[in-house]
Amino acid sequence: MAKYQFLTPEWVAAAKAIREEFEGESPAPAHSVRMNQIITEVPFGDTDVKAFMDTSDGALNLDLGELENPDLTVTVDYETAKAIIVDGNPQAGMQAFMAGKIKVQGDMTKMMALQAGGQDPVAAQVAERIQAITE
Repeated sequence: MAKYQFLTPEWVAAAKAIREEFEGESPAPAHSVRMNQIITEVPFGDTDVKAFMDTSDGALNLDLGELENPDLTVTVDYETAKAIIVDGNPQAGMQAFMAGKIKVQGDMTKMMALQAGGQDPVAAQVAERIQAITE
């Protein structure tokens, strides 16, 4: 199985393909949120990586780019983003937030609501597959 560096265009394409394999199998997201993410200190390229998550239409939509009028914008360094997204380590996120390494602009209650729900079995399978493609 090919492995890719987290957040490179190749990784994003492979992760998107994995999510598409499971499309329609997960329950609708419990909360509606439109969140932009800015990942800093990326070890490739000269710019930050901008991505978004949007559940406002009842499905989980993740991609590169930015949403207009998001509920919140989260800025996080590359290593912390990888620990949260790929490793599924919520403690890394909490520690980084408490240390001031994660900045949140906008409605923080939306981010907290996302953390309150448990992970469904399909999301766990997707996460496991994405972890397997990541260097």
